[in-house]
Amino acid sequence: MSYQKRIEELGLELPPAPAPAGVYKPVVVVGGLAYVSGHGPLKPNKTLTTGRLGLDLDVESGYEAARQTGLAMLATLQDHFGSLDKVKRVIKLLGLVQCIEGFPDSPAVINGCSELFRDVFGEENGVGARSAIGTNSLPGKIAVEIEAIFEVDA
Repeated sequence: MSYQKRIEELGLELPPAPAPAGVYKPVVVVGGLAYVSGHGPLKPNKTLTTGRLGLDLDVESGYEAARQTGLAMLATLQDHFGSLDKVKRVIKLLGLVQCIEGFPDSPAVINGCSELFRDVFGEENGVGARSAIGTNSLPGKIAVEIEAIFEVDA
């Protein structure tokens, strides 16, 4: 099945692909691997989910922020390749969660992105290795930032 069609079937709305907010490329492809720069929870109306987990946001809100971040990453991949069908599989996610000291639920927050990719790309190709880390600060006070590595048809 086409991943583009799967996005439609799931009723997902991709935000506009975000422009770089610094000196970097959103995607770099080397040897069949696409390295996707860190993304935040960009919504279709171009606003971002901000706040600190355990203080301003609960785990459910963080989960939704991570899911929205995954949608932004899909928008970047689609913009770069012209189609999500160039993606073969998810290799690795690194998720950062802006949170209070001692917040234990960073993995549950980043599940928002992991489960989205599983739903879009399937159990075999959509689930990769992953790290979920809590931090005291992220750019623009965004709730989460996630970067990824994908195997692609280059």
